[in-house]
Parts: sequence; C-alpha cells; structure tokens
Amino acid sequence: MSELKTRLADSVKDAMRAKASERLGTLRLLQAAVKQKEIDERKELTDAEITAIIEKQIKQRRESIAAFTQAGRTETAAQETAEMAVLQEFLPQAATAEEVAAAIDQAFAQVQAEGVTGPAAMGKVMAILKQALAGRADMSALSGQVKARLG
Repeated sequence: MSELKTRLADSVKDAMRAKASERLGTLRLLQAAVKQKEIDERKELTDAEITAIIEKQIKQRRESIAAFTQAGRTETAAQETAEMAVLQEFLPQAATAEEVAAAIDQAFAQVQAEGVTGPAAMGKVMAILKQALAGRADMSALSGQVKARLG
C-alpha cells in the first residue's frame, strides 16, 4: 500500500475518533475518489497518482470558492476553503519561489536544446514542469509564468 494511502486511512480513523465531521467528510470523499480510480484502472495507485487526484480536487475547490464568493455565498465558500485546507495536508511540501524559478529555467533550457519554439514550447515546458513540481506548485500559476516568459 502506498504511503499516501496509509496516511489517508489513518487520518480518517483519527477524524472519526475526534468526531470531526467536516474533516471526516472531506477525507472520505478523497478516499472514495482514490478507490474509484483504483477500480477503474484495476490496479493499486502510486503516491504520484494519488497526488494527481488530490490536486484535481483542490482545483475544483478553488473554482467553487471563486464562484461562491462572486455569488456572495461566503458561508459556502468558507466551507470549501476548509475542505481545501484538509486536502492540502496530503500534498508534498510546496516548492519555494527559488525552486519554481530554477525548474522553469531548467525546463526552458531543455526545450531550447531540443529546438522547440512557439506554441509547442509552452506544452513541452508545462509537461516538464508538471513532472518536476507535481503536487508542489499551482500549475495554473506556473502556466501564467511560462506564458509571460514566452511572451
């Protein structure tokens, strides 16, 4: 069993013992998403695959928070924010600004060495960054930085 899956199961048990119903609900949703993916693919997921599921759920929460805030539903937005905080506990330590800048520089150097330019370079750079910084950086923010550099 992957380390992340074990941590998730332990966190569910801890939340049950602490009677933390909101936290428990979020953890169970994540656990269900992991199990569903395992059933769909008929294999046990790796930590990297579980991290991708967590990132997807965090992205959904971010979009929901923006929509709820815009609609003036601050209570619902606060609930989504709390769920996002629980999910973020399972992501690796966030990359520092220096690590992100270094990864972008390295990705650009690699793409330029391959002779890729124009719009294709954006896709190549993002693919490299996604692999290098999986779960450690917000990909939409990275995309903006890469676009700015391609300019």
